[in-house]
Amino acid sequence: MKFDEYRIDEGIKISIAKLDYKKPTDIQFKSIPAILKGEDVLAIAQTGTGKTAAFAIPILHVLQERKSAIRPDGIKCLVMAPTHELALQIESVFNTLGKHTKVNCFCVHGGVDQAPQIKQLEKGVDVLIATPGRMFDLVSQGAIRLNRVEILVLDEADHMLDLGFIHDIRQLTSNLPKKRQTLFFSATINDKIKKLAYSLVTNAIRIQISPKNPVAKNIDHGVAKVEMDDKRFFLENLINGNSEKKILVFVRTKVRAERVKKALERVDIDADTIHSDRLQEEREDVMNKFRKGTLKVLIATDVSARGIDIPDVEYVVNYDLPETTENYVHRVGRTGRGNQKGLAISFCSTEEKETLAEIEENLGKPIGRIELSKDDYQTILDLTEDKSDDWKSLMKEAEAGKKNRRKKKSRR
Repeated sequence: MKFDEYRIDEGIKISIAKLDYKKPTDIQFKSIPAILKGEDVLAIAQTGTGKTAAFAIPILHVLQERKSAIRPDGIKCLVMAPTHELALQIESVFNTLGKHTKVNCFCVHGGVDQAPQIKQLEKGVDVLIATPGRMFDLVSQGAIRLNRVEILVLDEADHMLDLGFIHDIRQLTSNLPKKRQTLFFSATINDKIKKLAYSLVTNAIRIQISPKNPVAKNIDHGVAKVEMDDKRFFLENLINGNSEKKILVFVRTKVRAERVKKALERVDIDADTIHSDRLQEEREDVMNKFRKGTLKVLIATDVSARGIDIPDVEYVVNYDLPETTENYVHRVGRTGRGNQKGLAISFCSTEEKETLAEIEENLGKPIGRIELSKDDYQTILDLTEDKSDDWKSLMKEAEAGKKNRRKKKSRR
C-alpha cells in the first residue's frame, strides 16, 4: 500500500510526497491505521524504522479534521521525549509533515529561557512536544494546561525509564484526562517497560517489529580488539582514512568525550562533542553543523545522542563499548537509516571483554571480528601524528635519561 492510497488529509500527502516517501515502513504500515481508529498502541521497533512519522502522520490527520469542529482551545496532543535533541527532532518531523495543515506544533525543553516558550504557548498550541523537566516547570507556573489533552505519546519510553522519569510519567498521567488515546513507542522492551505501558494504556494494540537480528540488516557492524590506551590512535587512523565521511563516535562519559576531542585536536582533526555539560545553544549549534556536514566528526554520550536522527552518518564508532545491549543497538542504529547502508565498528579492550560477551549473548549471535595482525596493529600505532605521548618517543627519552645518568656516575 502506498501513502497516496491512505485516507489522510491532502496537505499531509503533499508533505509526504515532498519527502519522497512512497511506501510506509513496517512500523508505519501497522501503526497508522490503529492510531487513526483511536486505539491505544504499544509499538516496539528498531531504531531508524520511521517511528516518529508512524505517530506524527495519523495525529496530524486527526487534529486537522477536528480543527474544523467548534471545540475549546488547548493542547490536544502531548508528546514526551527524554532529551532536548530528540524533542527538537520530533518537532521538526511534525512541522515538516504538517506544513500544509492548520495544526500548530511547538517544543519546550530546558537549557534555554522560558519567556519565549511561554509567549508561544499563550498564542495556542495543538501539539506540544516536551522534555519532562521543563514541562513540569511550566505546568507548575500555569503556563501549560493539560486538561484538553486527547492524545498522549511517550517516545523512546525505554530511555525515559533509564533516566529515571518513571515517577514523572505517573505524575503526568494524573494531570491528564482519563479519557484519552495513549501511544507508547520504544525501540526495546523489558518487563519494567511492559508494566508501565500496560498501566497507562487501555486494551492496547501491541505492534512489535523485531526481526531475529535487532541490528538492521543494512548495517555492517564489527568489533576490533584495541587496548584502551591505543584507541585514540585507531580512531585517528579511521578518520584519516575516511576524511569525507560523517563519523559519529560514542563514548561512555562526558569527561571521555572531551579527552577524545583533545586527542584528535593534537593531530589536527576537527571534532566536537555533545553531552549534558554543554549549553543548549552549543548543543544545537554542534548538531546543526553535523547535520549539514560542515562538522564531520561528532563525539557523543548515549544520553545526548539517543534516538536522534542524523542524515548520512556513514560510520558509527563505539570508542567505548556501551553498558547495555539496548544501547549497542541504538548506537549502531544511528547509521544505515532508512534504506541507506551503514558501517559500525567497536573498539574492545581487554577490560571490556566481559561487556562484549554480554552484548553478544543478548543479541543472540556473535559480532563479526575485525582481525588485526601484530604488524597491522603496530603500523597503526606508528602512523599516528600524536607525538605528545607516543610510546616510542617515551622509550627513547627513558633510554636517553639512563645514558645521561650513567655518564654522570662515570664522571664522579
